[in-house]
Amino acid sequence: MLYGIAAATTALLLTAVLAALLRAPALRAGLVDRRQRQRRVALSGGVAVVPATCLVAAFGDWTGLAPLGEGVGSLLAAGAAVAALGLVTDLWRLKARFPVVGTAVAAAFVVPYGDTGVVAGAVAVGWVTVVALAFRALDHADGVAGTVGVVTSFGVGACAAAEVMDGLAVLLSVLAAALTGFLMHNWPPARVALGGCGALFAGFLLASAAVTARAGQDPVAGAAVLFALTAVAAADAALVVLARRTAGRPLLRRGPDHLAHRLRRLGLTAQGATVVIGVAAFAGVLVGTLVHAGWTDARAALWVAGGALAVVLGLWRVPVHARPGEGPGRPRGRVRRQPVSSVRPPRRPVESPLRAPGRAPSSQVSGSLRVRNG
Repeated sequence: MLYGIAAATTALLLTAVLAALLRAPALRAGLVDRRQRQRRVALSGGVAVVPATCLVAAFGDWTGLAPLGEGVGSLLAAGAAVAALGLVTDLWRLKARFPVVGTAVAAAFVVPYGDTGVVAGAVAVGWVTVVALAFRALDHADGVAGTVGVVTSFGVGACAAAEVMDGLAVLLSVLAAALTGFLMHNWPPARVALGGCGALFAGFLLASAAVTARAGQDPVAGAAVLFALTAVAAADAALVVLARRTAGRPLLRRGPDHLAHRLRRLGLTAQGATVVIGVAAFAGVLVGTLVHAGWTDARAALWVAGGALAVVLGLWRVPVHARPGEGPGRPRGRVRRQPVSSVRPPRRPVESPLRAPGRAPSSQVSGSLRVRNG
């Protein structure tokens, strides 16, 4: 118990310090993300979250204070490999297929096929890959990925604790603490973002841990639990795919069409949108934890699915592109126009500056002619 508190505190402080120290080098190196109003946000959050999580968890396993247990060390190593791939993608802007294939290969090494079977294990590999990529997409707005990651970490950790997987529960608590330290710099207006490094790492670790905790149990209830734990990420991904397909836009081209962007267009502030998404994530995680513990039926996840579907269809019609006179990402409002005076000022005669040298103006010429004629 005391080590768990000490480990969480260490991970939180270490992540907060590393995120602050690595921000300036990331800005100088061009490792940035341009968000609304062309604001530059350093993609150094993942470089702080991943080492803090791995070092604290490895120290507990090495000293024997908190052994990770069988398979958890391999899961952590695979997560670190996925994080390295995400960092390479951030630095060199690799094509999307590289993180997709790399995450799928890493997931194939950590899925417990002995408990899930080959077919269910293959499905689990695909699900882990989708969730990791969905968490990467959540890093599009300030505070969203960190908030959802913290809430989901506590939920999956509770599921692992219910299965007496103490090492996995400790790892998830350390991850939650590290993401909390990252949120100190990522809360709107954010100065640091997770980037592909941290977002892929968090999503991969959470999805793989959830699969490990549910392995060998009822597959229907397991599917309900896994969906409820990651309902917000699934809803955001479904909304983006639906909106871009119907609008004829490329799926992989970034745009302000995620959950947080549409909530902003409805009039919420950046902080308000993050809080709303965090509350939705908490509701889904709570249902998934209760179903996993057997305190409620798996049909309770249908309420989560219905709510996610309603949110997707409701926000799908919200316009996401700014109109003339509106700033990017601002809610719609009345465009103020400058008042136009109804009285026009009198026109003044303007003399042409192009005049031959030594020649009198036209008014003087006409006057002299009148004198001569008179």
